[in-house]
Amino acid sequence: MDTTAAGWTSGPLLGFDTETTGTDVSRDRIVTAALVHSVGPGRDAETVATWLIDPGVEIPPGASAVHGISTEHARAHGMAPAEALDEVADALADALRRGIPVVAFNASYDLQILEAELARLGLTTLADRLGHEIAPVIDPLVLDRGLDRFRKGKRTLTDLCEVYGVTQDGRLHTADVDVSATLDVLRGIVARNPDLAGIGLDELHRRQMTLHRDWAENFNEFLRRKGKAGDVSTVWPL
Repeated sequence: MDTTAAGWTSGPLLGFDTETTGTDVSRDRIVTAALVHSVGPGRDAETVATWLIDPGVEIPPGASAVHGISTEHARAHGMAPAEALDEVADALADALRRGIPVVAFNASYDLQILEAELARLGLTTLADRLGHEIAPVIDPLVLDRGLDRFRKGKRTLTDLCEVYGVTQDGRLHTADVDVSATLDVLRGIVARNPDLAGIGLDELHRRQMTLHRDWAENFNEFLRRKGKAGDVSTVWPL
C-alpha cells in the first residue's frame, strides 16, 4: 500500500480501543474491544466491529463505573476470551499487513494488554503474527504531547476532543465511541499540523517513537525533581 502523504491521509484507517478490568497490562483483562474501519471523515464512512468478552475474573466496581460492563453482564453475554481476542488480533494483523495504520489513543496500553492477553491464552501474539514490530501505528496522544508540548491542562481523550473541536455525545468510555472520537482527534491534529500529511507512514511511526521518547525523558526528569520515581517507559508503542 502507498505510504506517501496522499496514501495515509486519504486512505483507510483502523481505529482500535479496549475497555478493561484495570490499568495493569500484565494482570488485567480485556472486557470489550472495538475496531473501526474508517475511509473518511464522519460516522457514515465507518464500519464498526465490537466484542464483549467474559474476562473470567471479577470486574472491579471502579472499572464497571468507567465502561458500564458488570461482571454479571459479561458472564451472561460475553464471548470466551480466546475466541474473541484471536479474532481481534487477526483483524489487526490483516490491516497492518496491507499497510493500513492502526490508530489508538494511548496505543501502548491497548497493544500491551492485547499482547499480554494473547500470550496468557496461549495464542500467537500480534507481533508474531506479523513477523515484525507492530507498525504502522498512529497515536493521537503521542502526537499531541509532542507537537503541542507546552500547552497546559490534561490530555485525556475528552480534553483533546475539546482542544480539536470534536463534538462527542458524552458516551466516551464505550470502546467504539472512543475509537470514532480518536479518529476525529487525529484529523484535527493533522489539520493543525499539515506537515504530518507530507510524510509516509513508516516515517510517521518513527517520528512518534522519537516524540514519545523525548516526552518520557522530560516527564521522568520532572517526576524526579518532585522526589518521585521517574520510571515511565521511553519506548513506544511497546
